[in-house]
Amino acid sequence: MAVASSLPHVLVTGGAGFIGSHTVLELVNQGYNVVVVDNLCNSCEEPLRRIQKLAGLPQPLPFHNIDLTDREGLRQVFQQHNITSVIHFAALKAVGESVHKPLMYYRNNITGTLNLVETMVEFGVKNIVFSSSATVYAADYDGNALRESNELGCTSPYGRTKLFMENIIKDVVDAEQGWNAIMLRYFNPTGAHESGTMGEDPQQIPNNLMPYISQVAIGKLEKVHVFGTDYNTRDGTGVRDYIHVMDLAEAHVVALKRLTNNNGYEIFNLGSGTGQTVLEMIAAMKEACGRDIPYVNDPRRAGDIDTILCDPTKASKELGFTVHRDLKQMCADLWRWQQNNPNGYS
Repeated sequence: MAVASSLPHVLVTGGAGFIGSHTVLELVNQGYNVVVVDNLCNSCEEPLRRIQKLAGLPQPLPFHNIDLTDREGLRQVFQQHNITSVIHFAALKAVGESVHKPLMYYRNNITGTLNLVETMVEFGVKNIVFSSSATVYAADYDGNALRESNELGCTSPYGRTKLFMENIIKDVVDAEQGWNAIMLRYFNPTGAHESGTMGEDPQQIPNNLMPYISQVAIGKLEKVHVFGTDYNTRDGTGVRDYIHVMDLAEAHVVALKRLTNNNGYEIFNLGSGTGQTVLEMIAAMKEACGRDIPYVNDPRRAGDIDTILCDPTKASKELGFTVHRDLKQMCADLWRWQQNNPNGYS
């Protein structure tokens, strides 16, 4: 089959999104040729233009506005570019929304992954890094750090789609020789690029704590809602494990390089291994921005638990990845992004 571009390319699905765009920047900075596919349902093209500027690229990145449920459109991308590996981010990702619209999540996330993997099979592409999630784990009420061997047990349709997507990839790896796949299960990404020109841009009211706090700090939202103050933690609020988005981006590139070791199917947790409470995150952001951040105590949300922590031991020993950026830098970079872009990429 004729290929328009003979250069080997990494296909990044969802490459205009928060984690995807930061990973694309890191890939480009490390010399990779990248093709981006994104349907822009929760993103826009602006981060791709900023990547071009930050990386000093003479031409725009190859970009295709395609939904992964469009099998023929996806085939045309593979026909046009010499794809040799894939990093798969594209998926709907709001836990709460998935509870209310489960069929939309199953159709989009699972059908999209099936189409992607089937197209990879058709074109002989057998290397994939998958953006998975700690939501695939059963709730650990003991507060112990989660290992890759922990019991799986999703509590939302979103989490179940991530686990199904993992299983689709694993079954293909088991069925066909030559496949290599790495599942990256990560915890709570936050922060922004240190330049302040790239960051998270929620299209609606943020679902996650840190973008919500930053929007309160900038004055877009009135106050932070603290859901539950009676948890078995040091200040009564829930403890979570946060990881800087640029650490996460670097981890994806490390995983991509590891695929050449031909280890088949592997799973790695990505997090800091330490946790902060909700009130500690508010205090850290207050220190970073020098502004008061009002908050109100609300009742617990159904399904929330005391502590969720990552055990990063396996990633450190086998993947060779450890985080380099601490909580102070996460907040400083997030605030720089929020100040420079009060309305996101708009």
